[in-house]
Amino acid sequence: MSTPSPERGVLLLTRGDELLVDRVVGAADETSGRPCTPATRFQIASISKQMAAVAVLLLAERGVLRLTDPVSRWLPDPPPQWSGITLHHLLTHTSGLGHWEEYPAVDICGPAEPDDLLGLFAALPPLFPPGAGWHYSSPGYVLLARAVERAADRPYAGFLAEEVFAPLGMTGSFAGAGDGRPDLAVGHERGRPVPSWDLATVSMGAGDVWCTAADLLTWLDVPRRSRLLTPASVAAMTAPHAPTGRPGEAYGYGWFVGPLAGRRAVHHSGDNGGYKAFAAWLPDSDERLVLLANQAEVDPAAVTSLLGAE
Repeated sequence: MSTPSPERGVLLLTRGDELLVDRVVGAADETSGRPCTPATRFQIASISKQMAAVAVLLLAERGVLRLTDPVSRWLPDPPPQWSGITLHHLLTHTSGLGHWEEYPAVDICGPAEPDDLLGLFAALPPLFPPGAGWHYSSPGYVLLARAVERAADRPYAGFLAEEVFAPLGMTGSFAGAGDGRPDLAVGHERGRPVPSWDLATVSMGAGDVWCTAADLLTWLDVPRRSRLLTPASVAAMTAPHAPTGRPGEAYGYGWFVGPLAGRRAVHHSGDNGGYKAFAAWLPDSDERLVLLANQAEVDPAAVTSLLGAE
């Protein structure tokens, strides 16, 4: 059976600690011809939400904040309509906040002042009362990153570098703009390079992390081996807190929880301009699947056919 893979990117599949698939293909930068390698770093897009969730859980373990805290405690001048929203609501996409399409005034590619961005989010009333529904919301995770900054009293990217990536040995990972960093994949659409989204502010906490494929495989050991977090925090992170409306699927804290290839899994996909990403762990078979691609025309669902393959 042929192995599905992107034209540009990296695909890894393990069962236990055995590496079953290791594909590195295509150009990291079509303009220069620089190839993708195991050291190439890709935008992991919305998988970044998992790092934000872990940052919140680490601070909760240390007693710095509580998941039941109202978001108003950790944000400057929040609007009254956010008064009932807690960190738990933001983590589970049950806050009532919208996704990018609900905020047409937000330029996801352009830089923004952090408080101006919050003002644009606040201009739209919540879609429903907190806890009354489920609606995927990247802006909600931007608010979580701001809460981490305030609670930890340091920049969000720095917190991830020191408290998340370094302890896990994820030496090829970082959050924020990639200016001046080596080994970065350039996003492509229809074979042409495209500008990056703004990762320093607009996508902070929601889609701002760069990883190598090996680092993202290591990341899956957070739920798999309770690395970095206590078992209780891992259990909370991967619990099915909020049904998404798809059969058998719910959202935990930064993870989708539900069937994948017909089996129990925790997983997430990512989609930034010119990048696609996917990461999953299937606990019953102990399989881990990582896809990182710097091309828009990739269907991450296609690679799930590898799961369970001999």
